[in-house]
Amino acid sequence: MQLNAEHATVLPPEALVAPAQVKVPVGVMNLPARPQVFVGRCDALGALDSASAHTGLMAVQVVHGLGGIGKSTLAARWADRQAGTYYPIWWITADSVAALDAGLVALAAALQPALAGVLASEVLRERAVQWLASHDGWLLILDNVNDPDHITDLVGRLPRGRIVITSRRANGWPDQVSAMCLTVLDEDEAVDLLTATLARAQISAAREDLVAVCTQLGCLPLAVQQAGAYLSQTGITARDYLDLLARYPAVMYGEGDEGRAGWQTIARLWRVTLDRLTDDPLVGQALRVLAFFAPEVIPRRLLLPLGEAPAVARAIGRLAAYNMITVDSAAGTLTVHRLVQALARTSDEHDPHRLSADINAAHAIATATLTEALPQDHAHPANWPEYRTLLPHLDALVACTHPNADNVGTACLLIRAGLFLQTQGNLARATEYLYRAHTSNHRLLGEEHPDTVTSMSHLAGVYQAAGDLHSAIPLFERALTDRRRFLGDEHPDTLTAMNNLARAYNSAGDLDRAIPLYEQTLTDRRRVLGDDHRHTLTSANNLAYAYRAGGEQARAILLYEQVLDDRRRLLGEDHPGSLTSMNNLAYAYQARGDLNRAIPLYEQTLTDRRRVLGDDHPQTLTSVSNLARAYEAAGDHGRAIPLQEQALTARHRVLGDDHPDTLNSMNNLAHAYQTAGDVNRAIPLYEQTLTDRRRVLGDDHPQTLNSMNNLAHAYQTAGDLIRAIPLYEQTLTDRRRVLGDDHPDTKAVQKDLDALLRDQRE
Repeated sequence: MQLNAEHATVLPPEALVAPAQVKVPVGVMNLPARPQVFVGRCDALGALDSASAHTGLMAVQVVHGLGGIGKSTLAARWADRQAGTYYPIWWITADSVAALDAGLVALAAALQPALAGVLASEVLRERAVQWLASHDGWLLILDNVNDPDHITDLVGRLPRGRIVITSRRANGWPDQVSAMCLTVLDEDEAVDLLTATLARAQISAAREDLVAVCTQLGCLPLAVQQAGAYLSQTGITARDYLDLLARYPAVMYGEGDEGRAGWQTIARLWRVTLDRLTDDPLVGQALRVLAFFAPEVIPRRLLLPLGEAPAVARAIGRLAAYNMITVDSAAGTLTVHRLVQALARTSDEHDPHRLSADINAAHAIATATLTEALPQDHAHPANWPEYRTLLPHLDALVACTHPNADNVGTACLLIRAGLFLQTQGNLARATEYLYRAHTSNHRLLGEEHPDTVTSMSHLAGVYQAAGDLHSAIPLFERALTDRRRFLGDEHPDTLTAMNNLARAYNSAGDLDRAIPLYEQTLTDRRRVLGDDHRHTLTSANNLAYAYRAGGEQARAILLYEQVLDDRRRLLGEDHPGSLTSMNNLAYAYQARGDLNRAIPLYEQTLTDRRRVLGDDHPQTLTSVSNLARAYEAAGDHGRAIPLQEQALTARHRVLGDDHPDTLNSMNNLAHAYQTAGDVNRAIPLYEQTLTDRRRVLGDDHPQTLNSMNNLAHAYQTAGDLIRAIPLYEQTLTDRRRVLGDDHPDTKAVQKDLDALLRDQRE
């Protein structure tokens, strides 16, 4: 038998040259195509420049951020500018160990082309690492590294040179790697990017429309470019694009540029990220729940109901590690890009992370979590900070939920928010929320369900607060009819409905119906609930108020005194209810003209409220204002004006510029200036109050009409009848339309106008 001789592999001479001796051939650079459009990022480019390596030193920097934020674009832009500084410049797509190794093999082949296809891949990879370790002045870009462990060995072996890494991962990097987080473009940069993208297709659009698109997309570069490509290809307007985005989000988030192979859309990009987190279902669930909150300042405690604290903390940490969320540990809050949220709550049955059942479950969890987090007592000032913290997230949940998809839980949440907004004077939003809650309850539970009747009463209450008594009174009447029919005449809820209707009649100036209904309610509550029940005392207080409004001061004072005695006996002298009764009795004394008893009682009430409730409590500020009005009535302007100024300053700070109580303080201070004879300071303040009340409360609110009347009177006092008379006439017309001819306020302005016109004629 003849044996075949073995043939030894003959290596080219280049293989015998040590990597340290290999010189860089001309043209070793493999950067991807230069970005066609690049805007902004001056700070990020500067940060990369500042980390440039010096001879003998190693500089490794990771640019991390949300998928689509523009990390690779930034790296390519910066590397392109380094052609005269570094050589070679080598780009490696390093999203896996295999890809990283392939990139190093390609570098070895570029350095010594004769070795390509001759040496094994692992040998070529090792030669590339040895070459990098023995040279400096080179630049390596490792793009889209998914796992910091994949590059740890490589970085550890290189004593010199420059490496820029891009990754979605924010942490876990070797100690020698410095990190830079890339955030979204600012609004101007995003608009410039969209404008330049459209300009390539010779398309222009109004800047305000482009701003609207960029805002909706959260100024995320990839999303902005994706929108620009879609607009360029379809020829639709920016406004039409926004409409499509709202109506067909699942489709629009997946639309890319058909002219570019492998175009990454935000839907595809983030799915790849979430695919890496599927080993823990809680991660995806947490992101879907976060999708229903506002994008910023999300209290991380809202995620605690998802599971045990360590598991939730781990899920939050993993989302943060991939830049899907940002964690502020000091504040205990989370931030999510609005486009991540929009995608996470948009169902797509082809995406395992966005199945309809999972998104619906997340919506239910978000609703229940917010409902549980809101304090029960919306009227207590101690709970207001928590409401103010959570309200943006409730608003976001409501905004992304179609009214027809509301459930009983959503309606409950809307009621809680609406009642809080009503206490804060935000009547427009309160009305919107309470109307939607009642509509949902009516649809889901039927008109006879107790919760439906309750929501109808809440809606009537906000109509009344807004001065819309034409809408409020029929609802209160219907609520009382329903309560009597379903619960009976003596049920506590029926008696509450009677009280509410009487109060609405009182607000409308219809004392002929208000007083008998208040009297009946008080009688029934005494019989059913007892003389000492808090609701019974409330009825007595309300009846006293109606007596006072009707000019029956003696009966009002007698009843107020009785309520004060009862509340002190039952609740104690320092209870807020007792302090309220002190205030009301002082007001009744003042209404009768008995300032000798009113002022000391106002002073005592203010002292006690400051001690019990604190200087900044809204009821304390009411006492400050009321005492000032009493001083003013006594002609003591030296004490009245500073108190009114103090009340206004404090209400601006505590309640905000637009709260109805703040606007009342503006009106009261203007009145104090006027009665002190300083009409030049009064008129501008009256004008500002009228402007603000029209904006906040609406043209037809009774307080807005009061401001019109007060300003007209101030013009009259200043002798400016050219402005006074038309304003009086407008006030009379509006009060007739809103309140009716027989309302006391309508009659009062009619009397003032008649007297003014009569004086003119004489």
